[in-house]
Amino acid sequence: MKQPRAWQRMLSGRRLDLLDPTPVDIEIEDIAHGLAFVARWNGQTHGDWPYSVAEHSLLVEEIFRKANPNESPRWYLAALLHDAPEYVIGDMISPVKAAVGPGYGALDDRLTAAIHRRFGLPAVLPALIKKAIKEADRVSAWLEAVEIAGFTTQEADRIFGKREAQQVSKLSIRLRPPVEVRTAFVARHAELLTEL
Repeated sequence: MKQPRAWQRMLSGRRLDLLDPTPVDIEIEDIAHGLAFVARWNGQTHGDWPYSVAEHSLLVEEIFRKANPNESPRWYLAALLHDAPEYVIGDMISPVKAAVGPGYGALDDRLTAAIHRRFGLPAVLPALIKKAIKEADRVSAWLEAVEIAGFTTQEADRIFGKREAQQVSKLSIRLRPPVEVRTAFVARHAELLTEL
């Protein structure tokens, strides 16, 4: 019996095997393009543009950097790339991930490892760095929930953790056309590479 196709052709011409992804098949332009077109919150946000995973990733990197100003730029890069596998597998909301089961996590882990190796990061991040990036992700999710996804502050506090005013006061949600956020994502990636 013929195996189903498990690879995707990227706009760069690369062919990414989802069952066995390799760093040589990963390009930042493909990641940025894909993430700029993937909507967070299943597209259920206010505004004239969907809030993209690329925009979210830029915000998470900013939050992580401000909370950890003395960290190595490599960990800022890890924060920027924290949702990079979604350029291929999309952004599944947590309830869907739970329904899909452990197979989703295994696929995400394989893609993350390949992406990290492609850009000089360890396949698995140190636990403290991963935890700090996850906290920045939760701050971003709280802000997104309240500002553009229709949650009350109380709902967001319950689901994403209560936030102090100083954590979110100088942060803002940006809604930009895909071409703009794609360009910003690639530019931030290049900037971080020069700091390594």
